[in-house]
Amino acid sequence: MRDLAEKVDRAFWDHERLVRLPAKRTKRLLVLDRLAQRFEPGRAYLEAHVNQLLLTAHPDYAMVRRALVDEGFLARANGWYWRVGGTVPTDADEPEHPPRRSSRGGPRSA
Repeated sequence: MRDLAEKVDRAFWDHERLVRLPAKRTKRLLVLDRLAQRFEPGRAYLEAHVNQLLLTAHPDYAMVRRALVDEGFLARANGWYWRVGGTVPTDADEPEHPPRRSSRGGPRSA
């Protein structure tokens, strides 16, 4: 699956810009998963904010937004959207150096 994801990245992405949405569902789901990573799980977004985030990836943000909802990556109600699908980074995806702890025990920026 990793090889397919890398092939899809090369074929459909130009850095952080989506060149086009794949026609094949398997590849389209990989692209939509990457787009879903732009949305924080547990946070609700107004439609205008969703549009802004997606516009940085593709000029037809409405088409991309519909695809994210139709394929179950985002849910919507009353003008609000929230992430309900997609992969979530694991510990292996965490930065090599975690934030240092302050003297009070909470995280602090390095």
